[in-house]
Amino acid sequence: MRETRLKITISKENYLKAIAEAESEGEIVIAATLARWLKVSAPAVTMALKRLKRDRLIKVDEIGVIHLTAEGREIAQRLIRRHNLIERMLTEIFGMEWYRVHEEAEQLEHAVSEEFEKRLVEKLGESPLCPHGNRMGIDSPRERRELGWLPLAEVSPGREVRVESAFERDRDLLEYLHVLGIRPGAHLRMLGRNVDETVTLEVNGERVPLGQPAAQKVWVSAS
Repeated sequence: MRETRLKITISKENYLKAIAEAESEGEIVIAATLARWLKVSAPAVTMALKRLKRDRLIKVDEIGVIHLTAEGREIAQRLIRRHNLIERMLTEIFGMEWYRVHEEAEQLEHAVSEEFEKRLVEKLGESPLCPHGNRMGIDSPRERRELGWLPLAEVSPGREVRVESAFERDRDLLEYLHVLGIRPGAHLRMLGRNVDETVTLEVNGERVPLGQPAAQKVWVSAS
């Protein structure tokens, strides 16, 4: 593989992973998308994209949309796998709360060797899901819908659903959902949509309001 002849820095890994994750959220990935996801300046993104293009890890089409090459996607997928394994390690072995582990895994994922990754799999077993309910690897809103999932915001009043996953890059959102009792595996009932752009849910016998933007980031299936 050419990757062994390239210097794959933490910065490059972060950009490749961000491209893959933004795609999985249904976003069209352009330079501004990466500046927002990674909280970096536009000039920093421009320089990083030049390096990634030089290394043939991405392609940028004529209208500025960024695509991973096969090699770039392989690197991103490997990093996402390690990220998810670390999240599982933190929750299943160390008992860390599910809403805290994403940021910790962001710091640790670059230090995981192939040997340690193998040991994690031996210890934890294979699982397609991370603690936030997101599938190991790269999926998309279309693929989630093919599984029969839909965003909580689209659930019809009166319908009972099971929470499948939540957007893991927003720590404040995850903590808020945790307080409300909305987490993967929880069973909810949609009571209604309100004129103030909130929804009212029944969670553990309690009436719970939730804003539409938050409800769009929670995926559910028929209960």
